[in-house]
Amino acid sequence: MQEQRDQSPTDSSRAVRLESFGGPEVLDIRDIPAPQASPGQVRVRVTAAGLNPMDWFMTADADTAARFGLSLPAGFGTDYAGVVDQVGDGVTGFAPGDRVFGGALSRAVADFVVIEPAEGTAANEAHHTPGGVDDRTAATLTIAGRTASAALAVVDLGPDDTVLIGGAAGGVGVFAVQLARITGARVIGTGSATSAGFLRDLGAEPVAYGDGLADRVRTLAPSGVTAAIDLHGTETVHAARELGVPDGRICTIAAQVDGVPAANGANAAPGTLEGLARLVAAGQLRVPLAASFPIEQIRRAVELQADRHVKGKVVIDL
Repeated sequence: MQEQRDQSPTDSSRAVRLESFGGPEVLDIRDIPAPQASPGQVRVRVTAAGLNPMDWFMTADADTAARFGLSLPAGFGTDYAGVVDQVGDGVTGFAPGDRVFGGALSRAVADFVVIEPAEGTAANEAHHTPGGVDDRTAATLTIAGRTASAALAVVDLGPDDTVLIGGAAGGVGVFAVQLARITGARVIGTGSATSAGFLRDLGAEPVAYGDGLADRVRTLAPSGVTAAIDLHGTETVHAARELGVPDGRICTIAAQVDGVPAANGANAAPGTLEGLARLVAAGQLRVPLAASFPIEQIRRAVELQADRHVKGKVVIDL
């Protein structure tokens, strides 16, 4: 096994752990034995971990956790970025000192994570971080970027489209808006009154959510809307139907609606994350950072992220 030298001691690791399922109040920082890379694995010294609604949703109760294969004691967080510091036998393509990012299902908020790069699933993956992409940004790409890309693949946008994106200022929304704009589509994004400037900066035309949404969109786009993505619930779905958008060009990620396809980030096309990282490196995609917190403030960070009104992404620094 290859190991990066001149590192801080690696016999223990800080990790956010749950001894019971629940809200932010059950999150604690524990010193645990540092995991070691076995054959086929790499160990990553985590420098940043991005938070997503999925993180607290799947650890909120035992039944939901079981659906994701989680049991107690459990870790927390999935998106990570950092530096490889151990490479197990049989691993190719990675070496100590390589900067990487990816997903480690419900264990990313820790000093070290062990990844099996050959597995290639969203729950257990590592990708090389391109030059020009900082670790905080890389740590936001996996869940939200995959989900946005999968949703856009469903509605298949082009330059002749006008797409309505519900929840456009959130963690997935910042990707969906910009990726939709890259296709040449016109983007109308729902949000609160305070998010209007933020949405304009992303490239979307803001519209307030709530009662009368379809009428406000009709005024903004009298020529019609051709596609819609609902990133929050079902309000955008119902408005899109009222505006005449066919179900096949509407997509949800957080709700199930009969006749409307749903997107899952785990089903994003191969190469999605590498493509997103290249767009960031080229300056074509940016990830607004709403806030960053040290690991010691994990509860505060999750409370902010779970509020669902945060604009952009929340990151834990390690």
